[in-house]
Amino acid sequence: MSSGRPTGAAGPPDGRHHEAAPGSAFGPLVDAAWLQAHAGDVVVADVRWYLDGRSGRAAYDAGHIPGAVWVDLDTVLAGPPSPERGRHPLPDPERFAAGLAALGVGDDDTVVAYDDAGGSVAARLVWLLRAIGGRAAVLDGGLAAWPGALETAPARRPPAARAVVAWPADRLAEAGEVAAAGVPVLDARAPERYRGETEPIDPRPGHIPGAANVPWASTLDEAGRFRPAETLQSQFAAAGVRPGAAEAPIAYCGSGVTACHVLLALEAAGLGPGRLYPGSWSQWSANPERPVATGS
Repeated sequence: MSSGRPTGAAGPPDGRHHEAAPGSAFGPLVDAAWLQAHAGDVVVADVRWYLDGRSGRAAYDAGHIPGAVWVDLDTVLAGPPSPERGRHPLPDPERFAAGLAALGVGDDDTVVAYDDAGGSVAARLVWLLRAIGGRAAVLDGGLAAWPGALETAPARRPPAARAVVAWPADRLAEAGEVAAAGVPVLDARAPERYRGETEPIDPRPGHIPGAANVPWASTLDEAGRFRPAETLQSQFAAAGVRPGAAEAPIAYCGSGVTACHVLLALEAAGLGPGRLYPGSWSQWSANPERPVATGS
């Protein structure tokens, strides 16, 4: 029986997936056994961040995977927030490159990122790196899947050389494109926010008209690991995603972070890279002239 993982992955004895070694087809997921075996070959990135205001840095300092550097979502993986751009707009390429370089993450490094939220935050770093041609993967199952000891001393890596690379236009979508999209638009938020029953953060409740709800958490199993490719394919098919379509689907969420998780799930399902609407609902809902839909 196939493991249902993308080409280039080899199934380990437990039936879960291993990814190919750095330098060959890599990602978007690796498991903890693979990371233990290749820890010296990759940069491990802790990308914990909390919507409720808790400190990701404090969580890192309390215990992290040995050698992991902490990557700050707000300063490295996003630009300054505004109603016009959203809560987590894409960082300028210069900001992204400088932030990673200061952490010792160079152009040729392979990165494995994790969080303690099912990969929903770590996916932002991984998607950004993969979008510009980098080798990066999420640790499937996150920190809870790590079987080894944790350390509390912060990792110190020497600054690295990192080129400034523009975000590729074919991996992104702007609000006007989303409004006129003839392709599936995927809303990664929780169902109650999609339906407009609650909106604890952004200006207006509801969703972009025509968007289908694929909550990021629904792509995970009970253990917090990505579901098999066949299951993911069925989920995306129900949202209108078809294999081999000429144009890639577009994903959004509240601020463009958990949408990256859904885009990695698309890759894990063998359905291609997809496109990110970076401004997401925080940008869309801030403009009262943009239409809003509610309900299922």
